[in-house]
Amino acid sequence: MPQRQRSVGQDRRTGRNSTTREPTIHEHELPEPEATRRASGNAESSRANRGWWDRNADEYQVDHGTFLGDDRFVWGPEGLDEVEAELLGPAEELKGLDVLEIGAGAAQCSRWLAAQGARPVALDLSHRQLQHARRIDDQRSGAPLPLVQADAGALPFADGSFDLACSAYGALPFVADPVLVLREVRRVLRPGGRFVFSVTHPMRWAFPDEPGPEGLSVSASYFDRTPYVEQDEQGHAVYVEHHRTVGDRVRDVVAGGFRLVDLVEPQWPEWNTQEWGGWSPLRGGLIPGTAIFVCARDDRG
Repeated sequence: MPQRQRSVGQDRRTGRNSTTREPTIHEHELPEPEATRRASGNAESSRANRGWWDRNADEYQVDHGTFLGDDRFVWGPEGLDEVEAELLGPAEELKGLDVLEIGAGAAQCSRWLAAQGARPVALDLSHRQLQHARRIDDQRSGAPLPLVQADAGALPFADGSFDLACSAYGALPFVADPVLVLREVRRVLRPGGRFVFSVTHPMRWAFPDEPGPEGLSVSASYFDRTPYVEQDEQGHAVYVEHHRTVGDRVRDVVAGGFRLVDLVEPQWPEWNTQEWGGWSPLRGGLIPGTAIFVCARDDRG
């Protein structure tokens, strides 16, 4: 899910309860980092984002836990639910399938998959996010989910371990080399396997990250791929996001060994009156905020 955005209200449509609203640690306030645009490679991006998520996981789960629920599969701030979208396939066909969730956070999507009879594994770069996943499991009945801490660019699984893979705003927005991640996902999928991932819609990079009218005017070049970096006083990155155009994403998918089956741009629904940082009903009714890439492993040749 989007990460720089700070607040979201209760999901009034589902009314789902969440156990993610109780923070368990409190850290001293750090100096405000400097926001800039500069180059950032694989190692720096991974290190910075692991640290950011570990430091901010508590706040993230408090702010967004109600919207995400404990066992709900949503693809983005618009609230598109896998129950309705069926981008991984009909729910009744998920039973018995091995599924890898990448960038799982507190594993809400994996918990929904398990309820459909699938066998999910929840993977995340952040140890603290996975601690929240385990905390939720401990507060619920049933078997705990398999959790794995690892970098998406170096998946610790054998070839052909999974039938499906999914990622709701996980990993892909934060990595310097998305093709490396896609090739790793393809490697661990079985022939014909599907990978579905959502990211911030590339168009949004040309607009200010504001939910109101000020966020409707182009302020930067859509074609500027320079990463967004927040850095400390020593110039060390503490948070990194990478921009890819729509065309870049399509080429990455193909270079990663997949066929693009569909590109979904969810419309903002009338029921969703909440703001999530730069995502809002105002902006969502005019410009797309999320892009979902539905990919199938390409086994030709």
